[in-house]
Parts: sequence; structure tokens; C-alpha cells
Amino acid sequence: MSGAVAPPTAAELAVLEFLDRDDLVALTRALVDAGGENPGGSEQNTAEVLAAAARKRGLTARLEHVAPGRPNVDVDLEPGGAIGHGPGLLFLGHSDVVPAGPGWTREPFRSTVEDGRLYGRGSTDMKGGLAAVLVAMAALRRADAPLAGPVRLACTVDEEDLGLGIRALTTRGLGRPFRGCIVAEPTDLQTVVGCRGDAYLEVEISGVAAHSGRPADGRNAIDAAARLLDLVRGDHDRMQHDLDPLLGAGTWNVGRIEGGRGTSVVAPSCRLWLDRRLMPDEDPQRIAADLVEAAEVAGITGDGIHLMVEVTMAMPGFRTDPAHPLAAAVHDAVDAVDGPASIGGWTAACDGGFIARDHAVPTVVMGPGGLNDQAHQVDESVGIDELMLAARAYALSALRLLAV
Repeated sequence: MSGAVAPPTAAELAVLEFLDRDDLVALTRALVDAGGENPGGSEQNTAEVLAAAARKRGLTARLEHVAPGRPNVDVDLEPGGAIGHGPGLLFLGHSDVVPAGPGWTREPFRSTVEDGRLYGRGSTDMKGGLAAVLVAMAALRRADAPLAGPVRLACTVDEEDLGLGIRALTTRGLGRPFRGCIVAEPTDLQTVVGCRGDAYLEVEISGVAAHSGRPADGRNAIDAAARLLDLVRGDHDRMQHDLDPLLGAGTWNVGRIEGGRGTSVVAPSCRLWLDRRLMPDEDPQRIAADLVEAAEVAGITGDGIHLMVEVTMAMPGFRTDPAHPLAAAVHDAVDAVDGPASIGGWTAACDGGFIARDHAVPTVVMGPGGLNDQAHQVDESVGIDELMLAARAYALSALRLLAV
């Protein structure tokens, strides 16, 4: 990407020597074993394990509850000594995991190590990334690495559902400037410079009940929903004809539908839950308004059929220039530690979009584990070698981005 990649210097290698494989595995296992299924709101244990591990390693940690039993955690490598007071480097992660679900051949929240892999729910998404960041920060502290600014790990709750944690963080503010943000989500160590966003749209359609023997006396909300879904499908297909080379296109998915009162009753109501993946410049409120307008133009609404669309969750996408110093430094750090360095985009969404949009902090995603083959899967696992590569790349990124 940036020509010949500089190998780690002697001073950088001295810092990397403080990274301990056994310590990294033990911390990842402790975080996995702490659970944190969401929906469920049970991130407290993971937050406490993370905070205790940070303090044990000489870092500062602060818990801030955004809901009962749901604390965000800030871990800081504080300015002081050789550490400067300029803009810092922010790492971002989340403490919640999706429910384990059925079908596991191992205990999902009793981690195991086998053939070089660490198994358990959240090992890839994203307890492994959190552990790799924390041990990298601890190595920087132990080495008394000269840095021009602080290093922070912000760990949020509720990323897998409604984003309560990142919204609270955005409202509170970062409290200081940062040169960049590295989201430690699983990317197989690829440096991801762009992500789509995501929005949940809840659609409520009301009609008029009537006896099914005289359906013309009523207005069937399920019929209206079916016509609306034809519009959604058409919009989805239209977007696939104009693909962005990095991020593809926006998509629609119908996740859930319910409605009606009984087989012999004209359905007076129907509700849809839609997932709309967003390109970085798209506004979910505009998309919701456009859907209402399209239904009106198509003649779906009116004459007893009413439609309401509410955006219940919105996560912005982002895009960072691949030539930006942050992207270059992270990519080159992965390469320098002999990782599989590449630049790409992500069709998933993550909390990094809030950091880029609301705080104007350049953002990339890079972390251990596979999004498509491990995250949210039965028998989820992460390679231990990959955890070590991530920790080395995180430490090296900090050394180079915050070079004095």
C-alpha cells in the first residue's frame, strides 16, 4: 500500500517483547467466560473483568453505567512520564455478544483451547479483539514507550442490539482529541477503511376489520403489507445495479412480520420489522419518509389503510481514505508483524461510524477473527496466533501513529 514496509525497529521490538501469549489467552478466556448475551443486558461481568484486568496491568479504568447493569468502560494509558499530551489513539470495542443459541458441541461460555484455537461465544466477536488491545496497551506501559499522546480503549455495551453504549459515549463526548480510531472488530486482520451503516425500521399498517365472508367491507392490512414489501424488494433490486467498488450497495431485509386477528377476520393491522443497510451518505429518516411516500404514490395507503414508519435504530456508515496516515499505519503495522495485510471494505456495520461522523475522528476497523465464518456462529472460535498478531499490530500502530 505504501511501498516497502518498514520492519519494526529495535526500540519497537523491545516493546513487542512485553506481549505475552499466555497472558493474552488467559484474558481472552476470562472475557469469554464472563458472558454478556444481548438481548439480555448482561454486560456487567465482562465490563468488570476488563476493568480489573486493566488495573492489574497498571492502566486506569472507569465504568460508566448507561443503563442498570450495563456499563461502558474506558481504559486509559494515561499521559505522564514519557507520555505526551497531544492527540491520542482511540481503540473501540464492545462487551456484549449475541445469544449462544442451540447446536454447540462445547459450552459456549466455558472457553476451551484446542489445536491452536480458542473456542467460546464472543471469542471472535469480539472478546479476542478487546484482549489484544488491552495487552498491547499494557506492553506500551511496561516498556515506558515514548508516545506523543495517550491511548484509550473505549468498550461499549449494546452494540449487538440498539447501540445504547455508543450513543451514550457520543453524547458524553471523547473529552480530548484523537488522531484516529481503530475498531477491534473481527476482520481477519484486514484494514477496513469503510463500513456500511444499518437501520431498523418498524412499520405499522392499520386497516379495517370485517368478516371474511365480506372482505370488501374491510381493508386488509396484511394485503397492504404484501404490496409494500413488493416496493421494498424492488428498491433492493434497484440498488444492486449500482455497486460501490468498496462497499457494494444498500440492502433491505424483512426480519419479522406479524398481523391479523384470526383466519375469518379481515386483518385490521400488520407490523413489519425491516433491516436497511446504509451507504455512508444515506439518512435513515429520509429512507423512512421515502417509503411512506412510495406507498402513497403506489396507492397502497388511503381508503382505510394507514402507514407509520419508525426508525428504531440507526448506525451510520463511514469511509476513510485508504491513503490516510491512520489507514496506512495500521495496514503497514499488520504487514510489519507478518500478518495478512490488505485494505478493504465491510458490508457489516459497527460503532465506528459514530466516532467518524459525530467526532470527526478518522476510523478504520482491524481485528482478529473472521466476521463471516466465525462471528455469531455455532462453536465460534479465534486463532491464538491471530490474537498475537493483532496485539503486535495494535502496539506497533500506537508506536508509529503517536511517535514523538
